[in-house]
Amino acid sequence: MSPLDYHDLLACADRAARAGGDIVRRSFGSHLAVREKSPGDWVSEADLASEHTIRELLTRDSGLPVYGEEAGGDDFDTGWLVDPLDGTANFVHGFDAVGVSVGLIEDGVPVVGVVHAPLLDRTFCAARGVGAFRDERPLHVSARAPEQAIVATGFPFRRKELLPVYERVLAAALRGFEDLRRAGAASLDLCWTAEGVFDGFFELRLGPWDVAAGGVIVREAGGVVTDWDGDDRDWLRSGNVLAAPPAVHEVLIEIVAATADTT
Repeated sequence: MSPLDYHDLLACADRAARAGGDIVRRSFGSHLAVREKSPGDWVSEADLASEHTIRELLTRDSGLPVYGEEAGGDDFDTGWLVDPLDGTANFVHGFDAVGVSVGLIEDGVPVVGVVHAPLLDRTFCAARGVGAFRDERPLHVSARAPEQAIVATGFPFRRKELLPVYERVLAAALRGFEDLRRAGAASLDLCWTAEGVFDGFFELRLGPWDVAAGGVIVREAGGVVTDWDGDDRDWLRSGNVLAAPPAVHEVLIEIVAATADTT
């Protein structure tokens, strides 16, 4: 197989994310059919229509396989991971922090990513070796000292069994950093970390479609992305994500290690 053309595939991902975003934007505030897949896990007609459009475009223009959050797909080492509407609960409640995430993995590693925020009118993108951008403006992670950092997180509200682990880290992070934020859309949390708006991000048990695009955007902006044990590959599989500039990432790793239950 010939090497992938990241520039062409980035353009493909951008077209797909914007096409899905058009559907999300037109649907926002309307009375769509919404159902609960599991407690707190919502899917709307906009999710399904966005994914269908993205899947068709990516398949036609790249020939690579697609795995979407809603319709699934075959397992692969190289192909697209798609979240057609990240932050569906926000969307249903009228909160405009939602993203459309299109990420490409090659041999299991994220290499291309686009996160389009249709209700905020901004698009984040990156490809390995190309850099990270928001609407053509180069991105770089922040250089704030950890004690001045504002770090984003996401609650494991669907996995109550994770609360003891998470709450220990949450408490230590709130003491160690200046403040914390929770917006409810992991793809955007990662992009805001890449942009330097947030100084880091941590969450447990995310789907690979949630983080593939945002992960490469953070890395290309100079940040570090690992799992909670510091593994720079397993985070995509486990969904346990620490993403931050190097200095803040080091503190996050220390917090996780210090709060681990050794009983």
